[in-house]
Amino acid sequence: MQGHVTVDAIRGIVGIIPTPSTPDADHWSCENSVDFDETSRMVERIVSGGVTILMTNGSFGEGASLTASEHEAFTACVADTLAGRGLLFAGVTTLNTRDTIARARAVLARGAHGLFLGRPMWMALDAPGILRYYRDIAEALPGVPVVIYDNHLAFKGKIPTPVYAELSRIPGVVATKHIGGPGMADDIAAVEGRIRVLPIDAAWPAFAQRHPDEAVACWTGNAADGVEPLIALERAVMDRDWPRADHIAERMAWAQSAMFPGGKLENFVDYNVPIAYGRLEGSGLVRSGPPRPPYTQAPEGHVEGGRETGRRWAQLRREFGAAS
Repeated sequence: MQGHVTVDAIRGIVGIIPTPSTPDADHWSCENSVDFDETSRMVERIVSGGVTILMTNGSFGEGASLTASEHEAFTACVADTLAGRGLLFAGVTTLNTRDTIARARAVLARGAHGLFLGRPMWMALDAPGILRYYRDIAEALPGVPVVIYDNHLAFKGKIPTPVYAELSRIPGVVATKHIGGPGMADDIAAVEGRIRVLPIDAAWPAFAQRHPDEAVACWTGNAADGVEPLIALERAVMDRDWPRADHIAERMAWAQSAMFPGGKLENFVDYNVPIAYGRLEGSGLVRSGPPRPPYTQAPEGHVEGGRETGRRWAQLRREFGAAS
């Protein structure tokens, strides 16, 4: 299936999922930190609920703090649970190109359909460096579908619009997880429909009203917290029921605002993993375990903000469930 995933396959909700951990996962001596039973339960709940495009091992999915063997085994567990009912883009970002390619080959062999791929971030890559990186991946793994991970805070700069135009011409690149902002419209124009530019869930309706032919999908970090609001949003956007879509998006923005300390994205990014664990605790669906070292600590107020977002999302599950 790897060679048959095109931009047209990226529609609806694209759910980025966490990596449930064992009770001892926060200690350096832990050798097998993935809770596979909880992973299977989580994925089954998400997929059976209607979110069938999954991405793994970004920032709060702890791609940076899993060992190579854990990463491969986790991907296999997700793929086995998905069992052909959707698409899996496995996160394989590392600090260099060769390790990224090695991890990519491992997860593709274990059932991933494609890759969720950010840039190495030890040093910032300039425009030629970004292009070289993604072209090297495509040369090493011809035909493998790639969703680009673009986050200016995580990767020390946003991908420039002219670079997007070039990236969209690389065979296999099908989408980008976009950080949003005023540059999104320019990036959409630059890729000319060759790749799907994904906004975050709460921004989807506004984006779709301006770009109805291009904005047929969004990304979310809340799939593990409950899919009901997401499926309600998808239906409203696809039906072009803009008053309902806008209402759901406003409620999502309200729920998510609690996890941004001081209302600032950069404060969230600095403590993304512990805040995400707080969110899972608050939403109450995933037995997440503790975060993995070294990203285990955050001010208690930050973690409580994550819990509050989880509690608010649980409220949205009730508001926008199947009976609503």
